[in-house]
Amino acid sequence: MADNDTPKTRTPGAPGAPGAPGAPGAPGAPAALPLKSAGPTPPSSLRQAEVARPMPHDVRPALRSGSIGSLDSKKLIVGRDIELSGNISACDKLVVEGRVEANIKDCRDLEVASSGIFVGEAEIDIAEISGTFEGTLIAKDILFVRSSGRVTGTVRFGKLEIERGGEIVGDVGLHNGADTGAS
Repeated sequence: MADNDTPKTRTPGAPGAPGAPGAPGAPGAPAALPLKSAGPTPPSSLRQAEVARPMPHDVRPALRSGSIGSLDSKKLIVGRDIELSGNISACDKLVVEGRVEANIKDCRDLEVASSGIFVGEAEIDIAEISGTFEGTLIAKDILFVRSSGRVTGTVRFGKLEIERGGEIVGDVGLHNGADTGAS
């Protein structure tokens, strides 16, 4: 065997020997960390852009001016077990979950929830009735009567959608634009 072909043995405990302190893979040995490249850092224009993380509840649509939920919004919610009576005007949306006896003018949307009762007159653009409406209802754009909804009285609408189970009882007809009250 030539001089360079002889197997080399290491003495246990010698530096670099298997099982020696500080040897790779030895118990308690510090892990080897990759060396930081000594190259120049790329210019800021070439760095990877940060990705905007979505918020758990994205509030950006609500911050738009004039949207429901924004600071400019005019939304009135009458909760369950609450009774309200009087005149309501200039609201974007009225949600009735309790009982309301009122006249509504210059409002855009009316929603009567399945637990809600509305008695009175309403002249609005869009109405969605899942509960009970009694009186005069003028929905200039569209009237939705949900399966649990019941509308009784004088009803005028631009368009009408009734789910199976929904009811309309009374004087029912199309809204012609000139009709602004009960006939």
